[in-house]
Formats: sequence, C-alpha cells, structure tokens
Amino acid sequence: MVVYSFYIFDRHAECIYRRRWLPRPVSTSSSKSSRPTSDTTALSNGLTKTLSGPRAIAGLTAEDDAKLIFGTVFSLRNMVRKLGGDDDNFVCYRTSQYKLHYYETPTNIKFVMLTDTKSGSMRLALQQIYVNLYVEYVVKNPLSPVEHPGGVGVNNELFEESLEQFVRVFHPRRTTGNRLDALSAAHSSKSALISS
Repeated sequence: MVVYSFYIFDRHAECIYRRRWLPRPVSTSSSKSSRPTSDTTALSNGLTKTLSGPRAIAGLTAEDDAKLIFGTVFSLRNMVRKLGGDDDNFVCYRTSQYKLHYYETPTNIKFVMLTDTKSGSMRLALQQIYVNLYVEYVVKNPLSPVEHPGGVGVNNELFEESLEQFVRVFHPRRTTGNRLDALSAAHSSKSALISS
C-alpha cells in the first residue's frame, strides 16, 4: 500500500497540516474523458482565461488542492448524513486512481489520507494518528495554539517525525513491520527526544 498525502482540517475548515509523500497518479488513458476538466486563471487585464485538460490539474497549488479535498469531504459527509441519517458516517471513497480515507474527531478536527486503491480501511490508522500523535504532540503542547486562525498550521517537529515513521510502514519499500510497530517506534522516538 502507498500513502500519497495526508491533511488535517480544523473545525473552521482551515487546512492546518498537509504532507505529500507521493503525487497522486494521473490517468494514463489517451482517450478523452467524458467530463472535461477546466480551471480559470486571472489575466493582468482583469479578464479570465480558462485552462482545460492536464494543465488545469497541474496548475493547482497545495492550498487549492487542500480546498478541493475539504470540499469533497464536506459534500460527501453531508450527503451521507442526509441519506442515511445522523448516525451514519462517511469513512472513505475510492476512484480509479486513489482512495480517500476520512476520520472526524469529537472536536470536529478532520483527518484525511489519500492512498492507492488497493489499501483497506485506514480509519483505525487515522484514529491512532489522532490519539497517539496529534493529541500527544500538538494538543498537549503548551506552545501550540489552541485555534489556528488564518491557516496557521501545526508546526511541531515531534509530530512530523512521528507521522513520518508511522506512514513509512505503509510504503512498499519496507517489507516488515505493521501499524502497531509504527506507533511503538513513534513513542520510543518521543522518549529519546525528550530525554536528550
């Protein structure tokens, strides 16, 4: 299994953390899509120019990508709640190119992970990232802000290193280990960094 990227959104719909390990694969089919993609860019004279095709997707910034991810998650979550009731939860969805996994905390912090299509449910992994990494290194850190106004994100070296170790388990380069090994490695690195 391959992890492409990871996002954290606060309760105000701001992306407070994003990390990309690999770019999402782009469709390699040479046939025309049934739906054209387009993007609008402003020109210096105030008019707009529409880009279409692969250039539109390639022109997205990391911030635009995060906004699209959040919009997708928000729409799908609301649709699931309207169709299935308040007790139903949106967990993941799959396209032909990637799979989006979603976990929302009781405080409305949203964790999103994009993986390859062969991966199973990552809900438990996202919950473990929240409980064992985010809460430990960000929420309990007295120097970390409680709110992240204006998109001020998570800036915590221990969190980033532990997340890196946790996600490294899922990449095919490593053949041994499992998710729990990643968590214990993250906790041992925390102990080593605190004691030094």
